Amino acid sequence: MTTETPMPQQATAAKPPLRLFLTIVHLAAVGVLGGIIFGALTGLLGTGIGLLFAAGIGIVLLVGLVYSLFGVGWFEVARVSGLYRTPIAPLRWRPRDRPGFSGWIRALGRQTIDGRMWRAIANFAISAVLGWIVLRLAWGLVWSIVICFAPLVGSDAVMGPFGGGGITAAWAPLVGILGIAACIVGMIGLAALHRVLSLSIVIRAKEAELTERVRTSTAQREGAVRAADVERTRIERDLHDGVQPRLVSVGMTLGLAQQKIDDDPDAAKALIAEAHTSTKAAITELRQLARGIHASVLDDRGLDAALSALAGRSHIPVSLDVRMDGRCSREAEAAVYFSIAESLTNAAKHSRASETRVTVRLREGGVLWARVEDNGMGGAQVQPGGGLDGIANRILAAGGTFRLDSPAGGPTSLEVTVPCAS
Repeated sequence: MTTETPMPQQATAAKPPLRLFLTIVHLAAVGVLGGIIFGALTGLLGTGIGLLFAAGIGIVLLVGLVYSLFGVGWFEVARVSGLYRTPIAPLRWRPRDRPGFSGWIRALGRQTIDGRMWRAIANFAISAVLGWIVLRLAWGLVWSIVICFAPLVGSDAVMGPFGGGGITAAWAPLVGILGIAACIVGMIGLAALHRVLSLSIVIRAKEAELTERVRTSTAQREGAVRAADVERTRIERDLHDGVQPRLVSVGMTLGLAQQKIDDDPDAAKALIAEAHTSTKAAITELRQLARGIHASVLDDRGLDAALSALAGRSHIPVSLDVRMDGRCSREAEAAVYFSIAESLTNAAKHSRASETRVTVRLREGGVLWARVEDNGMGGAQVQPGGGLDGIANRILAAGGTFRLDSPAGGPTSLEVTVPCAS
């Protein structure tokens, strides 16, 4: 993938006066919200620690604290990116490296120590402090404008902006003009400082960005290699266990028919008919095997039609709910299609399910999401080289996420999410 990233000099280029005004407005808003948000987070932390051993309530609160911190970090990254028109990758929750509850715990732990999230939170805290100062300067600006007209009121002295001693009416216009200039310069300076700090803290260095891209590309490449290996093993197994024995049987049957064709024509005809039936069955198996490698209907008519055909061939009833406005990339649709196909195959072979539900949605932001759920006995696990392992690797290669929930006794649900631009 060759995505051009602007150089830091471009990101910190001079902005028009409107950008400074918007920055001041942002700081004022963050100055108001910052105290409320950090007060709530501090209260959540204290309450969570205090109730840590109270029937697990504290643990729930601390988990909620991690999600809240992630929300603050995500908001700050989006705010800085939108304010300065700088392309910044959005803050994303750490993906699971394994399915189930243990995978969620590991992802939660990695998110807790995520450096990018904490940098965004630190920038939000600094912005809140700068915003509080901006609010004070704004009040000072209003006061300075008001006292400029103090001689017109006829008062002898004017109270200071933050209390304290008064200012004589004769000096009030001069003090007001100086106050206006100082407050405006101060707010502009804080806006410029906010830009420098935000672009330094929130936007990662180019080397770190490239490192993250390399890590992601490496993980996707490894997933693609493992998915291809699992798929090759599946094809070999299907050929060895299905089509190959049937073709061997056809050959042996035709050989017997050849031996009997002169002495017992009726028996030879019966053997030829049996070989013909076995040949048609072998052709059907080869078609199904080819369909498992490439679904032509997926390219011709889209994911909805391909899943409808897949549900029609399923050995157990499938309730299909597909809602897509438009198409995704071929890679994304193929990854979701084959994941659903493998899930239905596993459900038919192992789950003892009597019903399966498939839900597919094209969500906002160009994300293709699918969920497969059956009412079987559960207990499904990802085994190296198995069908679920193939699903996980295929989804990883497409840049998506995979989640399996299959408690003992059922039900089993599998969710996959793939970006449309994968």
